[in-house]
Amino acid sequence: MATTTTTTMVSETRSPMPLLTRRASSRDMMKNLASVSSSLLPAFGTNIDGGYLQLKKYIIAPYDRRYRWWQMFLVVLVIYSAWASPFELAFKQVSIGALLPVDLVVDAFFAFDIILTFFVAYLDKSTYLLVDDPKKIAKRYITKLWFFMDVASTLPFQLIYKIFTGSLPRGDSYGFLNLLRLWRLRRVGKLFERLEKDTRFSYFWTRFSKLVCVTLFVVHSAGCFLFWLAVHYENKQKTWIGSILPDFEQRSIGLCYTYSIYWSITTLTTVGYGDIHAENTREKIFNIFYMIFNIGLTSYLIGNMTNLVVHSATRTFAMRDAMHNILRYASKNRLPESLKEQMIAHMQLKFKTVELKQDEVLEDLPKAIRSSISQHLFKTTVEKAYLFKGVTEDFIAQLVSEMKAEYFPPKVDIIIQNEMPTDMYVLVSGAVDLLTYKDGSEQVISKAGPTDMAGEIGVLFNIPQPFTVRSRRLSQVIRISHHHFKQIAQPHVEDGMTAISNFKQHLKGLKKELLDEIPFISELLGDLNIEHHLSQEGQLNQETSTLDSNRDANLEGTASANSSLPVRVVIHAHHPIEAGTKEDSIQGKLVHLPETIEELLRLAEKKLNIKGSKILTANGSEVEELAAIRDNDHLFIC
Repeated sequence: MATTTTTTMVSETRSPMPLLTRRASSRDMMKNLASVSSSLLPAFGTNIDGGYLQLKKYIIAPYDRRYRWWQMFLVVLVIYSAWASPFELAFKQVSIGALLPVDLVVDAFFAFDIILTFFVAYLDKSTYLLVDDPKKIAKRYITKLWFFMDVASTLPFQLIYKIFTGSLPRGDSYGFLNLLRLWRLRRVGKLFERLEKDTRFSYFWTRFSKLVCVTLFVVHSAGCFLFWLAVHYENKQKTWIGSILPDFEQRSIGLCYTYSIYWSITTLTTVGYGDIHAENTREKIFNIFYMIFNIGLTSYLIGNMTNLVVHSATRTFAMRDAMHNILRYASKNRLPESLKEQMIAHMQLKFKTVELKQDEVLEDLPKAIRSSISQHLFKTTVEKAYLFKGVTEDFIAQLVSEMKAEYFPPKVDIIIQNEMPTDMYVLVSGAVDLLTYKDGSEQVISKAGPTDMAGEIGVLFNIPQPFTVRSRRLSQVIRISHHHFKQIAQPHVEDGMTAISNFKQHLKGLKKELLDEIPFISELLGDLNIEHHLSQEGQLNQETSTLDSNRDANLEGTASANSSLPVRVVIHAHHPIEAGTKEDSIQGKLVHLPETIEELLRLAEKKLNIKGSKILTANGSEVEELAAIRDNDHLFIC
């Protein structure tokens, strides 16, 4: 009994995403995403196999391809109904003549669709589960307005009248009952909603087609109703068409329909030549309301067309405004021509590659999808970079997830010499030059290509960037910030050791002219080993403190202090006001800051061969507490 109950519950509500928790093919993923919500239906024309949902027997999935084609066929019949209903009201002879068999066939198709709806599963919006229980489907359909309106718009009233009376109806009441068929127009609205969301179709032409259809329907309906007013007026000569065609009732339907459409179009477009005009009070009242309606319709049409045209040129306007602002800024601040050209080139590249920018494309996606995309695009490049050779897959995956892609046009500075290190870069494509400034001129000291790195020396040594990195041609780079790199490397001790080892080996292979541009290279390499050793000890202390939950606050403070990296300072053997005249002001000595002022004075005596009594900063302030000293500060021993 329990098994039967469980089976019944499972069959009543089917999850629309049964395969989402596993890696699937692109076809499976399309099926899953197509089933998420009734408001996110698959793109029109997409081949979705209805067999992937295990529904009850005789129950149809709303995303079944055959059911979609059936809905498309009904849309064609709706277009016929939208034309025929007002037309038969105005020209009732056709409603009981040539168009009667066609109407009966069309109504039969919609009657079949009503029956079919009782077998189409629906998506419960509260649970987002696909319901395939026939009782629930029937209850939902019958209790909605849709069912009653579908039935009323499908009943063949003329045929029913003939069955009971033996003759076809002659009155106008049945013509108005036929207008209930316009309820079917909601299917056309849903069709255009789907087409507007389908990227395979031009949004401009889809929207334009919708506006044309709305306009044609309004023109057709207004013309037919005005002709109906003329037919039912007592004095036919005092009507808008009777004043032109006194015997219009004996004229052909085509001629009368042409006059009706002509009047409707001239009134809609506010042209109003005056050759056709209202002759009686009824027609004037109708014209008043029609023209008021036309004001709103015209505003709707003009507003939509304006939006479509402006939307297509939005990027062009934005680019022109940005270029104008750049030129105005450069002119007001008298920037050099070369710098202005770099700004313009960067802005042009930004607009040309807007569809490739990761931030704009990925910002609304879940993190897991963003990470997968980054892995697909950049993992191979990062693995080939010298700094990350030999590290684990997990380390690479975390790095790539935090990296950002950027494009640089030719002759643009990516890194500027002596700027503070914030990011390091891996070159994906293109080429760059490494430059330095000597004697007031630029000198190219090296070149770099795909998978090479830039900026890592400043980041790892925590010193100002020793080189200027400038693109030689259009280049794509991926960058990771100083903060994110150290945050990822901290828990990966072995990967950190591997990266530092790769870095040291890379420095040993650099040209002498490159090494000469890195100040205090030997001291920095020593500091790098100490920092990595201390970071290992800090992690060990942290793990030990986690196991010992009863450690007091003093021991926690000691562990925190041991895990922090030492502060490095540059000491000089003169007063700061002599900095401009002493050659030592440029050289100095890079040392670790000791714990006390006395130890710093003894260290200065050893390094600089000078016995000082006080320590000054660059602005002449005397140092009383070493806690106020920051990394890379210049201290003067006096």
